[in-house]
Amino acid sequence: MADEMKTTTRIRGGALLARALQEKGVEHVFTLAGGFCNPALEGFMEAQMKVINCPHEQIAGHLADGHTRITRKPAVCLVGPEGFANAVPAMMEAWGERSPVIFVTGSSTLKRQGAGGFKEIDDVAIAEPLTKYSVSITDGERINEFVDRAYKIAVNGYPGAVHLSLPVDIMFSSFDENAGRQERPFDLTAQAPARAWPEPVRLQAVLDRIAAAKRPVLIGGHGVWWSGGEALLEEAGRSLGIPIFNIPYHQKLLGEECEAYMGLADAHQYHPSADAFNDSDLILMIGARLDNQMNFGNAPLFPATTTLCCINGSHEEIDFNRAADVTLLSDPGAFLQALIDAGKSGSIAPDRSWYDLNRQRRDAWVAKMIADVEAEAATPEFGGRIHPMQLALDVQQAMSDGDWLVIDGGNTHFWSEIAVNLAGHNGRKLGGILHPGTFSMLGVGVSFAVSAKNVHPDKNVVLISGDGAFLSGGLSIEAAFQEKRPITVIIDNNGGLDCISQQQERLFESGTHFATDFRDIPFHSMFEGLGGHGELVTRREDIIPAVQRAMASGKTACVNVKVKGVISPIVLATTSKRDKASIE
Repeated sequence: MADEMKTTTRIRGGALLARALQEKGVEHVFTLAGGFCNPALEGFMEAQMKVINCPHEQIAGHLADGHTRITRKPAVCLVGPEGFANAVPAMMEAWGERSPVIFVTGSSTLKRQGAGGFKEIDDVAIAEPLTKYSVSITDGERINEFVDRAYKIAVNGYPGAVHLSLPVDIMFSSFDENAGRQERPFDLTAQAPARAWPEPVRLQAVLDRIAAAKRPVLIGGHGVWWSGGEALLEEAGRSLGIPIFNIPYHQKLLGEECEAYMGLADAHQYHPSADAFNDSDLILMIGARLDNQMNFGNAPLFPATTTLCCINGSHEEIDFNRAADVTLLSDPGAFLQALIDAGKSGSIAPDRSWYDLNRQRRDAWVAKMIADVEAEAATPEFGGRIHPMQLALDVQQAMSDGDWLVIDGGNTHFWSEIAVNLAGHNGRKLGGILHPGTFSMLGVGVSFAVSAKNVHPDKNVVLISGDGAFLSGGLSIEAAFQEKRPITVIIDNNGGLDCISQQQERLFESGTHFATDFRDIPFHSMFEGLGGHGELVTRREDIIPAVQRAMASGKTACVNVKVKGVISPIVLATTSKRDKASIE
């Protein structure tokens, strides 16, 4: 009789989803609230999870991505069916950086699937090529199971975004709060990702090659970041005297204070890397892939005379490195620890003169680059306008050690990433850097800056964004005001899409550009109208004081800087008149 009196608690599918995500340790949800998602939002509210409502679904996706990149903990982007289409660019950006964002779609009814249901879209198929896992939850009793699988796929191996589609009829239907737990017991809490440990014989073969090398070079990719191996990377380079370079457009792994850090692995933007690669006899790529940024492993970036060894933590990433002479499946941190241990045993001892030579080359390049930019800006052609490199350097000079710098996509990205290497070499120690990845997507900057401020509310967060990039994603600034997260936005304002203009001028027979100019937009006044701080800067000597006033205002602020458009080294190197229009 007592058993008959027992009652079970029933909750909606959306609440089940929220509970399952909370049990995995997810703490932040970014969304544009919609009717299809209300049960999930109610579940997140009852679970007292942090939910940030955003002015646009793409912004929600970028905020989730930025948060995930900084914390290395998955965050959720929750959108409705029509909002899913808006979130796709953010999904692509997260996919490019292997950021384990959990995208959740409240989708059209399962009952009428394929019959033209209200707001029906095949979100699973659209998301499939941009995620590690995309699935529709077709049975409410299995919500816990699907969340468990998605979470594990997101954080294990090479991490990456996943997508769960929850049809609205399942979202609103009620289920036993313990649905599915009796059938297949499993640990619902978050577990540390499984690490791929190197097979001993293959590991020893790689270590033997390193021991035999006279001029080794190490290139770190974002796989090192996701494995949490930055400290091991620094120790390996410093203790063994191996020069370290960072894959461009990816998470910056080492601070400039690390003596082994030599800058970007980019022959166009950072010439010392080309010299190092061409003179090397062994290149170790750890947690990176031989894609277009690495010229697919080909000359002239990687000469045929050097041995190319790629270490990755997942099988799918190994497939991108088919041009390598040697591949090793290993978690980057596990390999780096093995490398350090080999050095301690005395079996690896590279020639320190090679290490010193690369440090000298870096010193010379930094001095020459700064001198060349100052000389260029002093020419009559500039007419007193500000060079974008000068802007990026002065912004960092105005900042303090520990502050965060965020860089938006486009030509501003290229110049600013070079400036980070120059300023860091001359003593600036930033708390962190965040920028778009391989796609150099316009408009991600504000969202990423808000993410950085969310995680580090006690630090100044400064964004350098081009006028075109800000117009692409500037609506996201409302999130900074709404969440009371004051950030400082520096607009590199050259009056148009300068990167595209420069390509056109080198490609078009007329030598002109077309459909790339903007009118003179008072970005600083826009911020003032929203309740923030705004300033217009037209002279270089006013940049640092204006940036410092903006940071000290305690408000979300804009410093609108009139800058001269200057062709960046990467555009100059990868385009030529009437021959090549863009990067391969």
